[in-house]
Amino acid sequence: MINPFTKATSKGNRQDDGLPENEQRRAFMRYAGASVAATALLASACSPDDTLNPQSGTRGARLGDTVKLGSGDFAVLNYAYALEQLEAAFYIQAINTGKISGDEFLLMVDIRDHEIAHREFFKKALGAMAIPALTPDFSSIDFSSRIGILSAAQAFEDLGVMAYNGAGRYLTTPIYLTLAGKIVSVEARHAAYIRELLVVNNFSNSVTPDFALDMAKKPSEVLSMAGKFIQEKFDLTGSGLM
Repeated sequence: MINPFTKATSKGNRQDDGLPENEQRRAFMRYAGASVAATALLASACSPDDTLNPQSGTRGARLGDTVKLGSGDFAVLNYAYALEQLEAAFYIQAINTGKISGDEFLLMVDIRDHEIAHREFFKKALGAMAIPALTPDFSSIDFSSRIGILSAAQAFEDLGVMAYNGAGRYLTTPIYLTLAGKIVSVEARHAAYIRELLVVNNFSNSVTPDFALDMAKKPSEVLSMAGKFIQEKFDLTGSGLM
C-alpha cells in the first residue's frame, strides 16, 4: 500500500522513500502548508484595492471590548483572520511550554508555522480593513501536560475545519473561495495528525455513517465556541454572517 505521507516524483518514484515515517509525515506537512502559502502570497501581492472589492463592507474596528467584522467578503476574511490569530497564538504557547518533545515537537512546529502563515496572509490581504490583534485567553487549557495540549489542539483544529466549511457559502469572490478551500484542507490534515497522536487510528475510527469530520458550523456558532479563548467580543450586526 502506498504511504499517504509520500510525494511522487516525475519518474513515478516516491521522493520520500527510505525516510522514517515521522520524517515522511513532516515532509508532507511542509509540502501541504507550502502549497497554500505560495498561492496566498500570489493573491496578496496586489494592493488591497486590487484584491478586495469594498462591496458594502465597513471597516473592521474595535469598539471598546467589541470587534466588528465588517460585511460582505470583508466579514468572512476577518472571521477567518480572527480564528487564525487564535490558532497561531495557541501553538506558539504550546511549543514554548516544553511539554511536547521529540518528533512530535518538530511536527507541532510545522503546524505552528502553517497557522502563522495563514494569519499573516489574512492580515496582508485585508490591509486597513483588518480587525485588530486579538487577546487570547488560554486560562482554561492545561498547558502543563502533553495530553492537555494535544486535546486543546484537536478542539481548535476541528473548530477550524467546521468554521471554513460553514463560511464558504458567504464568499462572493472566487479567488477567496479557492484559497479558503486550500486552507481548510491543511486544517483537516492538522486535525488528522493531532488525532493520531492522541489515539492511534482515532482519525479513521471517528468517521462513521452518523458522524463525519467535515462538519460545518455557522460563524455565530463557531464564535460562540471560540469566544471563551478570546477576551474581546464579536458583533456580527450587519456582517451577513448571522
